[in-house]
Amino acid sequence: MILYLHGFRSSPQSYKARLMGQRMADLGLQEHYLCPQLPASPAAAIALAGALVAQVEPAQLTVVGSSLGGFYATWLAERLGCRAVLLNPAVKPPRDLESYVGVSTQYHSDEPFEFKHEYIAELQALVVPAITRPERYFLIAATGDEVLDWREMVAHYPLARQTVIQGSDHGIAEFADYLDEVLAFCGVDPHRKAVS
Repeated sequence: MILYLHGFRSSPQSYKARLMGQRMADLGLQEHYLCPQLPASPAAAIALAGALVAQVEPAQLTVVGSSLGGFYATWLAERLGCRAVLLNPAVKPPRDLESYVGVSTQYHSDEPFEFKHEYIAELQALVVPAITRPERYFLIAATGDEVLDWREMVAHYPLARQTVIQGSDHGIAEFADYLDEVLAFCGVDPHRKAVS
């Protein structure tokens, strides 16, 4: 099972989420892929994610998280003992999101998005100071990320599998080039024949 957690103000319509969902469908594995719309509240987002995978064996689960979703994925991996793939993950969102308190819109729609001040404390409660069992983690970080510092990402996941992309951007525009590697880490054979 793959649980994909999108980033701040993002949605299941993000490029990486759609690409991964389509690939899982092409492999005949769409029922093993979940990508919920996460609420703005970090506590509610974690509660939703946890409820979706409550019946899944940790050994059968990988949480893939982009940006803020990577922060959530790290907490879930530590709490559940599952694998996590981190795509330009937010490492210090209580610091980074302080300036985003207020009402804005979602990236993929005109839906209002309110990030309340109390959500900073909710983020603080989810901080993982140091990861355990680094073999559970696969980090993909882009040096060209215009939103987050790739050096903080690399430092936060010591001894984990790491791919540092020279250049690129926060959304990892060439994510398709890394998809097979990500799926293989998730325990999915990217070359399997889809069952018709």
